[in-house]
This record gives sequence, structure tokens and C-alpha cells, in this order.
Amino acid sequence: MTTFLYTHPACLEHDPGRHHPESPARLRAVLEALDDPEFARLERCEAPQAAREDLSRVHPRRHVESILCAVPKTGHVGIDADTVLSPASGEAALRAAGAVVAAVDAVVAKDADNAFCAVRPPGHHAEPQRAMGFCLFNNAAIGAMRAREVHGLSRVAVVDFDVHHGNGTQAAFEADGSLFYASTHQYPLYPGTGAASETGVGNIVNVPLRPMAGSSQFRLGMTQRILPALDAFRPELVIVSAGFAAHRSDPLAQLMLEEADYTWVTERLLEIAYRHSAGRLVATLEGGYDLSALVASAAAHVRVLMSA
Repeated sequence: MTTFLYTHPACLEHDPGRHHPESPARLRAVLEALDDPEFARLERCEAPQAAREDLSRVHPRRHVESILCAVPKTGHVGIDADTVLSPASGEAALRAAGAVVAAVDAVVAKDADNAFCAVRPPGHHAEPQRAMGFCLFNNAAIGAMRAREVHGLSRVAVVDFDVHHGNGTQAAFEADGSLFYASTHQYPLYPGTGAASETGVGNIVNVPLRPMAGSSQFRLGMTQRILPALDAFRPELVIVSAGFAAHRSDPLAQLMLEEADYTWVTERLLEIAYRHSAGRLVATLEGGYDLSALVASAAAHVRVLMSA
């Protein structure tokens, strides 16, 4: 099996501030872990910058330009209390989205079996006309639209197991039955969306989990609700918003997952990808704020991709 790893040094230069949880140290730690000889078979690829055309399938062009024009020449600019720009943030955001675009192209062309995008800033909170929650552009949604509009895929799914609900991806997908979004997440928690009653046009599946929920509740929600719905959707491509902040050690939430849960869910998602889309799966890094837990969980996830 061939697994592509997309990243770019610019993603390390995005600096939201000294004490911000979404720090460059997160990505640096993941990349250092993936430099281990165990991961030598990863095919390493430089993430390109996303084209404006790709971004504008999700975000109106005026919004895209407003974000890029807000990038400061020096210092920091806050879009909101959580989402902060530094001089390198524009290129980092373009590379993060471009990584997912390139990964989609590669798996559709069968150059790779699957791909992992080790990038930042993350994307799943970015709504079509609003950057928020550490996120500037919605990387997963941009990749999904690329698959549909450029490659002609008729059913594209995003599955999100970050501890925070991907309100941005849901907002981009909820009126379009050719797209599918499913999420497990702690609830109530930022950003306040993700109730089970939020179902779009029948294409949205939310599994809210109470604080302190662990492996059994997570796996039950996946097994009883998300995986059957995803299977019935018959995706031609699976995109994973791979956030690891539901780990029991994470400081920003109170779920109790372990690395073994990320191994398990990755295996289940790959099974469905092989059943319906010749194994085509693209994963992109979202959250995860305890460095040790993030590294172990991301490594567990990539290990499964490589052995698929």
C-alpha cells in the first residue's frame, strides 16, 4: 500500500501566539514522530498552495480575500478571541487546504491508496463565510468539493472524530445530499453545535457524547449510527477530519479515548472505503493539544493507513 504524507514548512510558521494551544509545536511533534524508521515507507509530498478556485467552492471569493488581506506584516491580528493571524498565516492556510486538494487528486488518480495531511491551521470550524475556532479555511470541505467538481465523484463523505463539532463542514454540506458529514464530539462544548437533531437533508449524522464518555460510548455511536449511515451512503471518497483532542489526556475537553480507539475507527473507515471507493481515503489533521497524546494517536492512525 502507498500512503502519501503531505505537509509544508510554512505550516510550522503560522504563529497564533506564545500561549495559544494551537501552536507550531503540535505539528512539529507529529512530524518528528513520523520521521521514525517505522514510517519510512510514507511517500512524503510538499503541499502546494490551494488555488483561489478551489477555496471558492466552499468560501465566497470576497471572504477568501478578506482573510488573506487581514494577514499582518508584523505582529498578530485576531479575527476573534481564538483565531489569530501572524505574518505566515496566509501561506500556511493556503498550504493546509492545498495539501488536501493534492491528496484528493492523488488518491483519485490511484497514485496513492490513501493520504495523511499533516498541516495546520486546522479547518473544520471554518464556515463558508466565517473563520473561527483556530480555523481559517475548511480544508476537508475544500477537498470534498474538489473531488466532486473536478473529478466528478457523486458521493463524498467527511467523517470527523475530533472532540469539537465541525460546525463549518456541517454548514458547507447540510443542504447538499451528494455530500455526507458525520461527527462524534463532546456535547455541550465549543462551538455549541452538533445536536443529534441536526440532520441536514438526511446527510448529517451527529453523535454527541457526554463529558467523561470513553471508548464504549464512542465505539457504540460509531457502530450503531455513523458507520451504517456511511455504508448506506456508499461514498466514492472518504475524507477524515482527524482530530485527536478526544484523547483522555487532552486539556481542552473531557472525553476519555485512547490510542486504541483511533486505531479501531481508522480500520472501520478503511473497511467502508474499500467496500465503496477502492480504498480511497484522505485524512487531514484537526485538533489535539496534549503533545504526547497527539503524537501517539496520530501515529496509530497513520500506522493503520500504511497497513491497509
